[in-house]
Amino acid sequence: MADRSLRGIRLGAQSLQSEEGVVFMERKEHTYLCSACGRETTLMFAADAEAPAAWECRTCGAEAVLQTPKGAAEIDRSNDKTPRTHWDMLLERRSVSELEQLLADRLEYIRERRGEGQDPTKDTKSKKSA
Repeated sequence: MADRSLRGIRLGAQSLQSEEGVVFMERKEHTYLCSACGRETTLMFAADAEAPAAWECRTCGAEAVLQTPKGAAEIDRSNDKTPRTHWDMLLERRSVSELEQLLADRLEYIRERRGEGQDPTKDTKSKKSA
């Protein structure tokens, strides 16, 4: 077979498959309206698929809401987590009184070093070893 070649066909340029006898899935059109820029986006989904209530707008990136015959779809936000800040995570590990004590200890340490003429930003060990 290696000594024979395929003649009359460009390899990779054309598909040998046709759409004859192929049954396509039923599709359904859904429209999303962006509240920020007012752009309507139309998307096709399979007829048996459930369309999401929200879609990202292609223009501005804001949230576009599914438009139904009854009006705009309701978006379920019950599973959304509120973002935690660094302060929130710190308060999970320590109380405010502990943090105040740590701050007081650290400020005292820094003030002592400044009083001795040492620069707190420089390491004194590296000077002695050099």
